[in-house]
Amino acid sequence: MKELYLLLRFLFMSRYKIIIQYDGLDFSGFQSQKNLNTIQDKIEHSLSFLNHNNLIRVLGASRTDAGVHALGQVAHFDFDTELSLNAIKRALNARLPIEIRIIDIMEVDARFHARFDAIKKEYLYQCSLTDNPLLSKNHFIVKKIDFERLKDVENELLGKHNFLSFSKFDIEKKNTICEIFKSKWALEDGKLFYIIEGNRFLHHMVRYLVGTMIGYMEQKISRKDFLSLLDNPRKDAKLFKAPAHGLILNRIFYEN
Repeated sequence: MKELYLLLRFLFMSRYKIIIQYDGLDFSGFQSQKNLNTIQDKIEHSLSFLNHNNLIRVLGASRTDAGVHALGQVAHFDFDTELSLNAIKRALNARLPIEIRIIDIMEVDARFHARFDAIKKEYLYQCSLTDNPLLSKNHFIVKKIDFERLKDVENELLGKHNFLSFSKFDIEKKNTICEIFKSKWALEDGKLFYIIEGNRFLHHMVRYLVGTMIGYMEQKISRKDFLSLLDNPRKDAKLFKAPAHGLILNRIFYEN
């Protein structure tokens, strides 16, 4: 009878979609990892208080790395409750550390999947010319800014490319083709912002792209060599990689 009860309870669970913001500086990424401090673990721990200390698994749309931040991470979980959406949100935030906040929650179709239903993602990378200590934890401090050189290569990334050169090599990753819809640098008050939007991203891809474009800006790599990394992808490319703390998962897009 207990097994039947649990099965029926599972079948009638509701699926919830949450939008999460976090300062990832002191966390070992989003995805749960044994003996490490992760965003997923914190959210699951908070949820367990609403479920009589029983685990509720949270599935995120993007496995952000250690030190990476988010303004629009998306996750989903299944939960049988009579609590209102606002009550769930308030209860979660009351138990989460200040570095993590649930900014929105909604009930969705049981077939919704935060990761597999995503059609594109947008990342933001922040750089600064000043060594202001208030910016050092979420900006990549650069020595100079040559905005025109950055604008010179931003559009080269648009469209479909093999980004093997701009990724941490993974022998199990067979498909390294990504389609980029937006690649844009902006300059405001001595701060650089890079926005990139694509259907998918490889491991460390945005950080390698930003680091290599900064390298081109600082004339450490030629335009020809930069384009060669796109035209002749290779797993042993020696690239510049921007630090994790300047990267923000900005938004995840879905059909509806």
